[in-house]
Amino acid sequence: MNPGGLDISLWGRCLYIETLDLATGPSSRPVLVFLHEGLGSAASWKAIPETLGRQTRCPVFSYSRPGYGSSCGITLPRKINYLHTEALTLLPKVLEAARIDRYILIGHSDGGSISLIHGGRPADRSGTKTRHKGLKGIITLAAHLFCEDITQKGVKEAKARYETGDLKARLKQIHGSNTHTAFWGWNQTWLAPGFRHWNIEKYLKHIPVPVLGIQGVDDPFATLAQLDAMESGIADCCTATIEACGHIPHFEQPETTLSMMADFIKDIV
Repeated sequence: MNPGGLDISLWGRCLYIETLDLATGPSSRPVLVFLHEGLGSAASWKAIPETLGRQTRCPVFSYSRPGYGSSCGITLPRKINYLHTEALTLLPKVLEAARIDRYILIGHSDGGSISLIHGGRPADRSGTKTRHKGLKGIITLAAHLFCEDITQKGVKEAKARYETGDLKARLKQIHGSNTHTAFWGWNQTWLAPGFRHWNIEKYLKHIPVPVLGIQGVDDPFATLAQLDAMESGIADCCTATIEACGHIPHFEQPETTLSMMADFIKDIV
């Protein structure tokens, strides 16, 4: 993918956003916009965007949120509603700056939650829909709609690996000077007492596009109740579980996951 960056004016400052994009299909087709996980970045998708882009003949685009990868830094602590801010404020700005007007969101974990919030923005008080009209579909990989006991258990175990294992060294290869904020901005927020009540199910009924939800059966951060909530809350939704798979379906079971994603995208375009 072609590395680059965008300068965005937001929150009273200029934000530098690391981006990766590739023209794997004609510009007339929707762009596959990849949203990374809570400890990831644009680069952490590796070859997945290019592979899926070529399979579907769609252009692809990925970016690192502030505090991740080579994007600008942030100040901790994060607010409990940080995923809402990413979905409702930053993502529209990035799409506008990148001149993306027709797109399919593909989000992993935190990125999946951001995708659902973005797609489910309700009407404002005047009755005008605030959702982006160019959204054509959403794919989530191990997305969270609410915080479970197993979620916080997994986050606590990640903290132990960061403090005493090799997780910090591995993350530094991705985030460099953003390593501290990337990890603690995610870890401390998900373990905050108030985050136990975090829930985005109210957005589901407002999502107007097809949604595919994928989750590994052995996901250490969530139960399949997440997919059940998606199915019951979203009008046009299909879900799929993958056996012998944990929290990262696109790496743990790539052939199965890519096949599901490609078929879903082809139905849309």
